[in-house]
Amino acid sequence: MAKPKLTYFDFSGSRGEECRLALAVAGIDFEDDRLAPGTWPDVKDTTPFGSLPILEIEGKGRIAECNAILTLIGRKHGVHPTDLWEAARHEALMSAVEMLRSHLTAATVGLSDDEKKAAREKLLEGVLPRFARGVEAELGDGPFLAGADINVADIKLYMIVRSLTTGVIDHIPSTLFDDFPRLMKLFAAVGEHPKVVAWTSR
Repeated sequence: MAKPKLTYFDFSGSRGEECRLALAVAGIDFEDDRLAPGTWPDVKDTTPFGSLPILEIEGKGRIAECNAILTLIGRKHGVHPTDLWEAARHEALMSAVEMLRSHLTAATVGLSDDEKKAAREKLLEGVLPRFARGVEAELGDGPFLAGADINVADIKLYMIVRSLTTGVIDHIPSTLFDDFPRLMKLFAAVGEHPKVVAWTSR
């Protein structure tokens, strides 16, 4: 049987990388299909919804949208809760990450430098701390959302925190989540997970 194929852009960030990490943590050997620069315009109309990532499984077809992919991987390979309430709690946080990404995109695309600065400062006053407070309230002693075991929602939270704390996004300080120790504990635990280390150090 052919390996599952995950298609995304050729960089180690955002929605595609969290799906790659989920597959790696689940121990799944997969085809890491990375689009060559400049090929996206030719590929876009062939995708289900004009976006990536896409997971393709022999005999099943293709599935799009990162949260659907993560949930499928998690349910099939034991890295998503089986209890319906717990699963919904994890999925709510995954949806919150996507909502946050939509705010970040709106504070980037088509804006001048001054407009980006104003938009991102506004996020720091409202959306970003509200997101962090919401996540912090869902976390217990950890280190992960479900306690001792890593799940796909942890990986998604790790990716959004990583993107916001590297200092590469103008006007977003790398310290923005420092007042949220449980969230930062989860971030560190995912980053130190042996299978995450193995993937990111390839």
